[in-house]
Amino acid sequence: MNLDVRTIMVMFAMLSIMFAGLILLAGLNTSKINSVKQWAIASLCIGIGLGSSYFFYTHSDGARIAVVLGGLLIALSIALQFTGIQSFKSERISYRLAAIFVVFAVIQTYWFEFQFPNVNARSIANSLLFSLGYAGCASILLMHVKPEFRSISSFTGIAFAGLSAILLLRAILIYQSPSSLYSLYTNIPINPGTFITTCLMQVCVTFGFLLMLNQHLMQEVKKIASRDMLTGAYNRRQFEEEIARLQSRSERNQDHFSLMLIDIDDFKFINDNYGHPSGDEVLRRLSQIALKTIRAQDYWARFGGDEFCILLPSTNADDALILANRLRETFANVTFMFGGKPNKSSISIGIADTWQVGLNYHSLLAAADQALYQAKLNGRNQVVFHSLEWEPQEQAAV
Repeated sequence: MNLDVRTIMVMFAMLSIMFAGLILLAGLNTSKINSVKQWAIASLCIGIGLGSSYFFYTHSDGARIAVVLGGLLIALSIALQFTGIQSFKSERISYRLAAIFVVFAVIQTYWFEFQFPNVNARSIANSLLFSLGYAGCASILLMHVKPEFRSISSFTGIAFAGLSAILLLRAILIYQSPSSLYSLYTNIPINPGTFITTCLMQVCVTFGFLLMLNQHLMQEVKKIASRDMLTGAYNRRQFEEEIARLQSRSERNQDHFSLMLIDIDDFKFINDNYGHPSGDEVLRRLSQIALKTIRAQDYWARFGGDEFCILLPSTNADDALILANRLRETFANVTFMFGGKPNKSSISIGIADTWQVGLNYHSLLAAADQALYQAKLNGRNQVVFHSLEWEPQEQAAV
């Protein structure tokens, strides 16, 4: 079947323009809007660049300008995909490298179209340059990938690598072809074959980016569902899921963990006398301090109201007491401005561990709550560790 190259390019140009709108619509509700805009503009550039191919067939000056414009837009689309991937991954964006890539593409297209007209040389040079650009996109996607994006990034990265390989093969085939036989619209296997496969790979690339956006949106929804919006701590539901996973792991590995239950002293007094905004500020500051104090593997959660929990994997009583006192002392040294006057706040902490209480969640929580209650009875601003004999080991405020 004879396939007209211009028809293929114009049809894919229309498809690329539709992809631009689809990407914008798909990315409206994500936080990666800069990446979405860059990819949408990239698809639009591909569409306009390939659409200008309709005028390449003539030999007028206008057709030559259209060739340069097409090369500029295709190069710009690759550069925008490159920077869009970096933006999506929250990496440092190489705008200078992208600009150099585009300028180089324009210079070589102009040179082989106006200064030294040679269709073969122009096609080879552009194919090699665009192959290099797509290889750069593939390398970013395939390196330093977060676990939740590994399969999707691999799919999109392989699609980019496929584009790079196709364009490299196209350059080799054109180089081996006699100059008298090749032109962009000559009906030889090189042209329709490479253009159709390139278009299919571009569809895969766009589909891959849409999957990446979908995965990111799912992660954002999961984060919103698992976090307390005021403090950034895990909410109670997520905390209970984490402790269930930790219980299963501890049973398998014969490991132990500790649980802290934390309560802000006289929090009701702060709300009643200084207003809920002041109370919210106390909650936020405590959460900020706790997140800086705990380790990367620990879990910080808001249990309800002014109560928080810390789950400490592979942590014994001594280490839990050290961390609890560090948190208590740091928070006690914070100065709050309530009603225009400096004020202090404090926390009481009850601790229990699975070594003494066992792995049952409710028993562990009850033990930590009992220790917290004892800390309140002892005068607040205390850390109390639960004991089986209930002779709590108190770490009083200095």
